[in-house]
Amino acid sequence: MAGIRKELIVVGDRILVQARDGEERTNAGLYLPATAVNEQQVRAGKVVKVGPGTPIPEPADTEEFWKKKSNEPRYIPLQAREGDFVIFLKTAAVEITYEGERYFVVPNSAILILSREEIDLPAEFGGSPEMPT
Repeated sequence: MAGIRKELIVVGDRILVQARDGEERTNAGLYLPATAVNEQQVRAGKVVKVGPGTPIPEPADTEEFWKKKSNEPRYIPLQAREGDFVIFLKTAAVEITYEGERYFVVPNSAILILSREEIDLPAEFGGSPEMPT
């Protein structure tokens, strides 16, 4: 008998964030003290999953009526990526617990700041030649 595989699927313009408690400081130097968490109604955490984005309607193209319309939904992608550190408005988020872990489901509009760590590779290792050294 095969096992049941469970997966959280984030929909629309929502972001799944793993909650961080207390003070937080990223390698980039972004600092969120505990007083800001309690008084300013903001939270911080790590992005675990990102939804597909904001859905957009099919363009109204009346001039080329013979073209087949795609039934595939189209989206404007979100800025957040998995692994980003985010600060978001706590009042707009929904707190959930999934398999013993605490998460927040945050709408894209509630994200205040993203912090992303990227490695700049030299051109000989696949990096862009325009990257500063």
